[in-house]
Amino acid sequence: MADFAWPIVSVGIIALLILIPVLIIWKTLKEKKSGYPLGDERTKKLTWKAGYYAMFIGQYFILAYIWITFLGREFFGMPEIEAGYPMIAALLVPALSFLMLRWHFSRKGEP
Repeated sequence: MADFAWPIVSVGIIALLILIPVLIIWKTLKEKKSGYPLGDERTKKLTWKAGYYAMFIGQYFILAYIWITFLGREFFGMPEIEAGYPMIAALLVPALSFLMLRWHFSRKGEP
């Protein structure tokens, strides 16, 4: 990424890291005040199942990246890759897979 874009991206990331927890806490407090339960058995089970599978997807993604990097560098002479992009991918893959799996399980019906 170009040098001039990193300050803008960094401010955006910091803003998201502050905004997302604030929105989650605000939504939780709003639901508590409304009297509705925060989650029933089905949604808790679906969330647990999605988190369980997302954890393994993230771990297998990281292991695959390590093996590809090792084999490519040792046997095929690939250059070293910067650590920033793989770290971002290692954070995004489990998070996005959790969101997609939770959506899929909630649409699929009873797990």
